[in-house]
Amino acid sequence: MSHTEDQAVYRVLARKYRPTNFAELIGQDALVRTLSNAIKTGRVAHAFMLTGVRGVGKTTTARIMAKALNCIGPDGQSESMTEPCGVCENCIAITEDRHVDVIEMDAASRTGVDDIRELIESVRYRPASARYKVYIIDEVHMLSKNAFNALLKTLEEPPEHVKFVFATTEIRKVPVTVLSRCQRFDLRRVDIGVLNGYFKSIAEQEQVDITDDALQLISRAADGSVRDGLSLVDQAIALSSESVSAELVQSMLGLADRAAIFDLFDLIMSANTKLALEQLSTMYAKGADPAAVVQDLLDVVYWATRIKIAPEIAQANYTPEIERVRGSSFAEKLAMPDLTRAWQLLLKGLAEVQSAPSPLQATEMLLVRIAYAATLPPTGDLIKNIQETVSTPKQATTDITKLPLPVAPPSAEDSPRNSAPPDTISAATAPQLQPTPQVDPVSKAQTKAVPGTFREVIDLFAKHREAALCTSLRNNVHLVAFEPGRIELRPGPHAPRDLASRTSTRLTDWTGERWVVAISGEEGAPTLVQQDEASEQAAKNAVEALPLVQSIKKAFPGATVSKVNPKLLLADEDMLLVDDELEEED
Repeated sequence: MSHTEDQAVYRVLARKYRPTNFAELIGQDALVRTLSNAIKTGRVAHAFMLTGVRGVGKTTTARIMAKALNCIGPDGQSESMTEPCGVCENCIAITEDRHVDVIEMDAASRTGVDDIRELIESVRYRPASARYKVYIIDEVHMLSKNAFNALLKTLEEPPEHVKFVFATTEIRKVPVTVLSRCQRFDLRRVDIGVLNGYFKSIAEQEQVDITDDALQLISRAADGSVRDGLSLVDQAIALSSESVSAELVQSMLGLADRAAIFDLFDLIMSANTKLALEQLSTMYAKGADPAAVVQDLLDVVYWATRIKIAPEIAQANYTPEIERVRGSSFAEKLAMPDLTRAWQLLLKGLAEVQSAPSPLQATEMLLVRIAYAATLPPTGDLIKNIQETVSTPKQATTDITKLPLPVAPPSAEDSPRNSAPPDTISAATAPQLQPTPQVDPVSKAQTKAVPGTFREVIDLFAKHREAALCTSLRNNVHLVAFEPGRIELRPGPHAPRDLASRTSTRLTDWTGERWVVAISGEEGAPTLVQQDEASEQAAKNAVEALPLVQSIKKAFPGATVSKVNPKLLLADEDMLLVDDELEEED
């Protein structure tokens, strides 16, 4: 046969080595055992649903089932066989896709109800030469809703001579009413070690020299799909006239050298940013895709974490030497918090690299971020150091609730001059001491309540949604004197001119009592906003002086206390819990 004729009859490896019986089906032991036992005992369901990712053997399994159900053996007299003989008339016809009783339909191209009606009509007729009519519907999730509905009745009660085998990669798109009428089998992704051995045996049959490292890269890139892996093997063989090396596969897939990836990870976890960026530039110049580099770094982190949890994994037969040695080294010298932090940064950075205008720049910034994070002390050690720094005898424990916090200047309503007689205060606050009836918020009982302090006056304005007046009273008013029914104040420069009259009118309407609001020339107390700011600053100063906070600021240079919530300041016999937010300044 001439060279031209050899090219004409060449079949790709995925077709040439397609399994023809259950023994050749790899990575699906549970499925093979179940189907073999069902055929052997005669307990074969009328409908099967095969699901899994692309290239794991769904359609191939369906064809093997069709052959097993219709195989008559080499002598032409045998019943259903768990392992098709492959030499009888039915087996040969099914293998060559020409058996009239095995109907294979692509639901991706025939999605309508008319196509299903045609199928249903043919179901009534007995098989022409086989034992069963087998209908194989690939990508069944592509059928329309009406097509599924038309299939339901036949699928539930098909004739005894009919078997349905459905295959899909999107099992969630198949109606539950269809799934409930089928036996479901989930085909697993094929393990990397199994793929490695399978591809190696095919390379030997093809008399092609492929290095173990190259096969490992192909098995990893196949992502559990046998067909994808065989396509990559085919492509790698076509690229090389001699031996297929790992460098060739890396170039074909746009991957970085595995050793270079481990070196890069070592550099960033050692905070050697300059050399890490130079290493990335070298890998990029050799054709490595930045997103693929980040994915490979994720693989390294995952592998080191697995070894740290279960060291025996590194000794598996399919584990390459570089991953066994370097992965074990990383697992030994890196703490679990370091690995999990690197994982989170890489996972977030991968999305940034994939969407960035310049993937290389995004990858460089990601490496800088990880290298900087690697210099931070582990959280556990930091907490331990802080606890040791602030550890004091039990009787000397500070109680924040008893600290002599600086207080804001007293307001005018607290001064003796403005104190109302006891009878007046009692009368003013009497309505507040009575039980409040459970009525609408704007009921008369609540509306007529008389404020006892200037702050309660402002709260009343806020309650009635007088935002402008409420803001002016808080920000632009210095209280000189207060008593229920009378307010003396000094307006600030930004207060409205009619502030006093409007305040008096609103209070009289809401409380049912006459209120007098007078303008004074005295200095008065600071505004409520100034008082609140002074109180907050005093609380910050008190918290800043605590040994715990001082230790935290020492651990994080440049940190400041930005907020203190007095309600959450708790102290017990052994520890002090401070609810504060530490902001790290650039």
